[in-house]
Amino acid sequence: MSGKISESDKKTRKSKKYIGSVDRSQSRECWLMLAPFMLLFTVFTIIPVLISLPVGFTNFDMVNTPDFVGLSNYKTLFLSDKTFINSIRVTLIFALFSGPVSYVLCFLLAWLINELHPKLKTIFTLIFYAPSMANVYTVWQLIFSGDQYGYANSILLDLGIINSSKQWLTDANYILYVVIIVQLWISLGAGFLALRAGFQNIDKSQYEAGAIEGIKNRWQELIYITIPSMGPQMMFAAVMQIVSAFTADMVGRNLVGFPSTDYAAHTIMTHAFDYGWIRYEMGYSSAICTVLFIVMFIMNKIISKVLGKYTD
Repeated sequence: MSGKISESDKKTRKSKKYIGSVDRSQSRECWLMLAPFMLLFTVFTIIPVLISLPVGFTNFDMVNTPDFVGLSNYKTLFLSDKTFINSIRVTLIFALFSGPVSYVLCFLLAWLINELHPKLKTIFTLIFYAPSMANVYTVWQLIFSGDQYGYANSILLDLGIINSSKQWLTDANYILYVVIIVQLWISLGAGFLALRAGFQNIDKSQYEAGAIEGIKNRWQELIYITIPSMGPQMMFAAVMQIVSAFTADMVGRNLVGFPSTDYAAHTIMTHAFDYGWIRYEMGYSSAICTVLFIVMFIMNKIISKVLGKYTD
């Protein structure tokens, strides 16, 4: 009696085998779909990052064999390179203003758009996401043109706020603020889309349960239901904004030129670009990127601790 297998047990085993085979098949298909991206990501991101760490301890010009110099590059960075020290200040100011402000802006816009009609959601999502894909520098150069025909100067002159045209893109007193404004405009990228998706995936029954428990308005819903339900999306958006803020470079170079007046928009990434792609001192450039990587890693750890309670 004990050695016999009942028909129900046989059916259960067959169903488990079938489910297991389906899961394996789906897993293989997923890996095949991911393979092209993983290959490109490994070749052009992971391997270069790993190689740059030891290259930072060498003198390498991309032609001759790397010459090991130990900590010489790092000593020069922090003790002799005044432009690098200035780039740290510029990067921190840039990250302080553009990072948190952009993150809050992404969240608020995603929240407001989520309250609209479905067709309007699509339209406004495209409107706010489009600047992150388009080359908008020509438009902004027209807006901040240094003559009286620039839109910013023209409006401020008409209103009597200024008496003469301001050189927004060449005066060191204005350059960084202009770059921050443009960065905020084009920063609604992947993080913004992640937050939009997060709002759409919240279970509506949670709001009904919250109303029963005593939640009375939208702000309470936002704090007690929406934010806790969007932990992964908020974490992803925060990481993307940190990366965008600390690796800012293209906006400054395209908008105010390279180098900018008095290095006013010269970030750490711009400094790495200067030594890596202009001077071909790849060892020194790798040392700069390593310092930037450490700073970003620390910031990501801090953000993980702050938002970690929402991702558990």
